[in-house]
Amino acid sequence: MTLTSFLITVFAALVHGVIGIGFPMVATPLLAMTSDVRSAVLLLVLPTTLINLANIFKGGNWSESLAKYWPLAVYGMLGSIVGTRLLIFLPPEPFRLLLAGMLVVYLNVDRLSGGFAWVHRHHQLAFAVFGFAAGVLAGTVNVMLPALIILGLELRLAKNVMIQVFNLCFLVGKVTQGAVLAQAGLMTTEVLKHSVPMVLLALAVMLLGMRVREKIPSETYRRWLRLLLMLLAVMLVVQYVVAAVSG
Repeated sequence: MTLTSFLITVFAALVHGVIGIGFPMVATPLLAMTSDVRSAVLLLVLPTTLINLANIFKGGNWSESLAKYWPLAVYGMLGSIVGTRLLIFLPPEPFRLLLAGMLVVYLNVDRLSGGFAWVHRHHQLAFAVFGFAAGVLAGTVNVMLPALIILGLELRLAKNVMIQVFNLCFLVGKVTQGAVLAQAGLMTTEVLKHSVPMVLLALAVMLLGMRVREKIPSETYRRWLRLLLMLLAVMLVVQYVVAAVSG
C-alpha cells in the first residue's frame, strides 16, 4: 500500500464511521485522481464490501429494515451488472466526468428530492427506478448515494434505517460488481495484494469513527464533506479537460 492510498483509506473510512455513509464516495474520486476510475473501483471492491457489511448491523432492528426494503438491493444488483459491464468495455477517461457529475448531484440532492411525489404512491416502482439507477452508478463510478438519498428523503426514512438500507444496497452492489470484474479477469492477484491491507485499515478506522459518531455533531463533518466533494468534482473535470487537450 502506498502512502497516498493509506491516507485516502484512513480519511474515507473515518468519514464513513462518523456519518454512516461515504467511504466509496470519498475514496473513489481521490484514488481516481492518482490513476483512473476503473483502477480506483477495482482497489475498493473488497474494503467497501466489508465496510458495508459492518454498517448493516449497526443501530439495531436491522432485520426489520432489510425485510421491508430488500427489493431496492435486488434492483441495485441488476443495475450494478449493467454498470460494471460498461466500466469494463468503455474507455475509462469519460468516467471522470460522470463521477464529477454524481458528486455535484449529491451536493444538490436536497433541491432535487422535491420533484418525486409519485414515490409515495408507487413504492415498488420507485424501488425499481432508483435501485436500478443506483446500481448502474455503483458499477460505473462507485457512487450509489445520489439516487438512494433522493429516494430516502422522499420516503422520509429514519437515519438508522437509511444507513442500514443504503449499506445493504452498497453491499449487494459491491459483491455483484466484484463477481463481474472477477469473471472478466480484472480482479488479479496484484489488485488483491493491494486491497487486503486497505480492508484491515478501513475497518479499524471506521470503528474508531463509529465511536465518535454520537459525540461530535455530524453536521460539522457533513459541511466539511460537502466542501471536499465540490473541490474533487472541480479537480476531476480539470483533469479530464487537461487529458483531452494533451491527447
